[in-house]
Amino acid sequence: MLMKRFTRTLWNNSLQIGKRYVASDPSKPLPDESERIDTAQELALDRDICLLVDEKDNFVGTATKRECHKVGPEGEVPLHRAFSVFFFNQRGDMLLQRRSSQKVTYPDYYTNACCSHPLYIDGKAEDIITAARRRMNHELGVPLDKMDPEMFTYLTRVHYHDPGDGVWGEHEIDHILFFQSDVKVKPNSDEISEYCFVPKNEFNAFIPTLEGPLTPWFNMIRRHRLKLWWDNLHRIKELAEPEKIQKFIKEK
Repeated sequence: MLMKRFTRTLWNNSLQIGKRYVASDPSKPLPDESERIDTAQELALDRDICLLVDEKDNFVGTATKRECHKVGPEGEVPLHRAFSVFFFNQRGDMLLQRRSSQKVTYPDYYTNACCSHPLYIDGKAEDIITAARRRMNHELGVPLDKMDPEMFTYLTRVHYHDPGDGVWGEHEIDHILFFQSDVKVKPNSDEISEYCFVPKNEFNAFIPTLEGPLTPWFNMIRRHRLKLWWDNLHRIKELAEPEKIQKFIKEK
């Protein structure tokens, strides 16, 4: 799938936010779900084995990706472990991406750089940093040798629940990771339809110009913690609280 590049500016026309990459023609009507979901995404629903946890993030069992995201009759979704990577370049600009329309959960939503799950592989639970490197390589094309594990800061954990569209939703203890580098990205268009690096001082003005909603986990981090962390990016490891599990209430 070819990607065409364009530059988006804020309404003050004084600063170019960066480049976005668009993987499809926005004028075309959206397909129904059976046509929309990519074959690889469909296969991953039953191939990927996620980690079920209790409210203290203790590993208690496994379930397929499908089982972990299917919304029950009362809006319930099994609690499982996840991670979210916030990616900054050396100027301190943050990578914002739009999830592909082919994604099963939250298609076309805007979010942070990489959001996924550690898996149960070869009889054991995958480490969070290992999982983050695996998915950043797959989704953003970042070479594994450009992501030393020490480059990740494990900040905290966030417990949240969101019923999504009533069919597919989330209930996660989300491990929040910060990563800063000028490494080049090469997004996978099956995963990401657009991306750009947003400067901190333009972020609040940029969000209302987006052409879709924010994912619930990114929106909660944006509301509760992002400013504090972004303002202190130069000393981010000092703010790490990996032993804590934050519980945020979704804004209605």
